[in-house]
Amino acid sequence: MRALNQYSPLHSEGAELSMQRSEPEPNHMKVLFVEDDLLLGDGVETALRREGHQVTWLTEGESVLAHVEQGQTEAVILDLGLPGIDGMEVLRRIRAAHDIPVLILTARDSLEDRIQGLDAGADDYVLKPFDVDELQARLRAISRRQGGRPQQSIRIGPLHIDHARHEVSWKDRLVKLSRREYTLLHELAQHPGQVFTRPHLEKLLYGCCDEIESNALEVHIHHLRKKLDSNLIVTLRGIGYRLDDTIE
Repeated sequence: MRALNQYSPLHSEGAELSMQRSEPEPNHMKVLFVEDDLLLGDGVETALRREGHQVTWLTEGESVLAHVEQGQTEAVILDLGLPGIDGMEVLRRIRAAHDIPVLILTARDSLEDRIQGLDAGADDYVLKPFDVDELQARLRAISRRQGGRPQQSIRIGPLHIDHARHEVSWKDRLVKLSRREYTLLHELAQHPGQVFTRPHLEKLLYGCCDEIESNALEVHIHHLRKKLDSNLIVTLRGIGYRLDDTIE
């Protein structure tokens, strides 16, 4: 068993990371990893990247909140003993506005701490020292659970989608969308930068049995660009569409 804690390096001489998995290849995610221990953090970041995830590693609470507000995070691995804002307070602030999966990774092992963390909104609670394969499995598990429910609030640059209210704002101005325009935008915005094929989006909007015009999807894309920004949705000829995750 390869146990990790804040004192034992992942990259010790001769150490290797086994990539054997009993499950299919997981969906790669944009993971925000928050850990102020540099040795432990380096090891976990490397393990996550080898799994195929895009990882942003931060070491204190203030930066976490600013990063989450950008709307680019699909899962958070959060240490509690952070400098500045305590990890538990960071969790509460994330939960106040976002439905992102959060996995606590901490040495705080009392029952009271675990209950407090879960009640504050954590999706899982992992104790140090830990096994990196178990951490990966737990991350996959919370990702699968999240896949069954849409994000309630999405922010990408000047775009804000409040899914609970079905409201869309652009540069703090409410924008009226049709039902299908909203469905299309929300699908793209849940995974900014990811390419969606034309058949996938047509099935999302019209189902598998409806007769649709050949340019129906392009019409909705055109309307969204006109109402929001002409550069927000990118066309990849012969492939599909993606939402530009760098737009400002």
